Amino acid sequence: MSFFIQESKAGKTDITVQVSSLDENSNGDIEELSSNNDSPIEKVEKKFRFFQIDKDYKIQRHLNVRHVQLIAISGAIGTSIFVTIATGLLRAGPAGLFTATAFYTALVLMMNSAVGEMVTQYPLPSPFVSMAGRCIDEALEVSSGYNFFLMESLYIPFEATAVSAILNYWRDDFSAGIPIAAVLALYLALNIYDVALFGEAEFVLSITKLILAIGLLFFTLITMCGGNPNHDAFGFRNFGIEPFGSGYITTGSLGRFDGWLAALFQANQYVGGPEYMSSTLAEAKDVRRTSKMMFKSVIIRLCIFYVGGSLSVGILLACNDPTLIAEHGASSTDVGESPYVIAMNNLNIAVLPNIVNAVVLLSALSAGNSYVYCASRQLYALSIKGFAPSFFKLCTRQGIPIFAVLVTWSFGLLAFLSLGSGGTLGAFTYLTNICTKSQVLLYFYMIITYDAFYWACKKQGVDRTKFTYVAYFQPYSAYIVTFFLTILVGIIGYSTFIPGMWAISDFIFYYIMLFVNVGIFIFWKLFKKTKFKRPSEVDLQDGLEEVEEYEYQYHLQMEKEGKTGKPNLRQTLFQWLL
Repeated sequence: MSFFIQESKAGKTDITVQVSSLDENSNGDIEELSSNNDSPIEKVEKKFRFFQIDKDYKIQRHLNVRHVQLIAISGAIGTSIFVTIATGLLRAGPAGLFTATAFYTALVLMMNSAVGEMVTQYPLPSPFVSMAGRCIDEALEVSSGYNFFLMESLYIPFEATAVSAILNYWRDDFSAGIPIAAVLALYLALNIYDVALFGEAEFVLSITKLILAIGLLFFTLITMCGGNPNHDAFGFRNFGIEPFGSGYITTGSLGRFDGWLAALFQANQYVGGPEYMSSTLAEAKDVRRTSKMMFKSVIIRLCIFYVGGSLSVGILLACNDPTLIAEHGASSTDVGESPYVIAMNNLNIAVLPNIVNAVVLLSALSAGNSYVYCASRQLYALSIKGFAPSFFKLCTRQGIPIFAVLVTWSFGLLAFLSLGSGGTLGAFTYLTNICTKSQVLLYFYMIITYDAFYWACKKQGVDRTKFTYVAYFQPYSAYIVTFFLTILVGIIGYSTFIPGMWAISDFIFYYIMLFVNVGIFIFWKLFKKTKFKRPSEVDLQDGLEEVEEYEYQYHLQMEKEGKTGKPNLRQTLFQWLL
């Protein structure tokens, strides 16, 4: 059976299906079934209707509140919080890891509140990127849009490589290419059919991730109080063993500060959330209420999963643990084991390490799946605005931007580079360095966009208190975040300039995204001759009518069906937990 896609005069894309006859008497003749035929093609359409593409098809609001919340969690909780966080412990010590994570979490929390106000009011495709062009400069929108797309796309091979590395815990007598290929096939299958299917898959995968994250917190509490085979109530003993590490890069106080900075940079990898929540809003039902609930409850997730996770790792392991050094030190040639698994083995706990590794494996699958979704929607949003080729905005009948998904998914093929001489650790390191700079640039774009949005509202007399969601302590908390993120943009990668630390490969992978972002910004500004917008020139009305009409029609339909749209107690508890 062969499929051919062609565009008709009416502007619609038809599918021609050729079916090879298997009958011996047919001599292999080809029977052609066209979408213009009636009975035969109707059967084919029912089975393969997700291949139908039309320029009038758009992404659709099929995601429920639980889908949106769990997709946000899925992207924000990946391999780093369970595995590579051990590197932060090794470099900064338990107290250094905890304080660095808490500090960065506070910045993200303040930024989350600010961005939440803006994107809840304007829940457009990739709203935090779209608002950059609306409030500051179109060139900044293009630059930030491609930055987010590339960052999310490069996280796909990161997680695919992680899956292969995690499997080595059980056995390593297989080619790493086999699990990578299987993972990429799964990502493609879950993202090309229906966003509702993707949402359900993420719901299941993310629930397992949540259970693991919460379970590990309870595991830490129980074992530190003596609930382990060794009957050792070790408490906070490991915090007394080099609380800020022995020094990273150099020794003494300067080395400990370098270690703390390294842990802070690493927190940039696993502490997140607002970008993933924002990416789902264009496909969410009851979008403003959903958005408000998500952004209000994010403080619980940030504190429990990120700050609590960094505290747990420091309690369970000393930063000079021999296994930790062997698995995550400079001499390591692989990604290394989860610090939780190392602690369980140290405590002579059986079976549980296998369970934890299995769920960490699912965690990597889930995070990579979310990255495919978020990156493809960003590419779709760029195409809608005319910043990317127009075919990327073509959607299937189910509302899937099929070509955007395929191009995004193809970035996952970079995971096969881990089969080279550098191994999985080399691929991990390079991808981590690229994405670390890209991530902090993304947050920098988001917060300066809110700064401009705030002053546009103030200048034009827009009453922010009437918004569905209003950010706390503005504009002061936004100024604090802007200040520290500006510093972080400049200093991430500073270690390459320390005498004896220079390596051209490290410099390239640390700073390539900065050069790409600046290059895109300058090119677009010169090519399109864009101008920076004053607060009085910002358009605060475009897009509002469409959103408010959707909200009106949605609630009208709920009333007809006898539904209030308000969550019951069980749903409220579930939403706040997530």
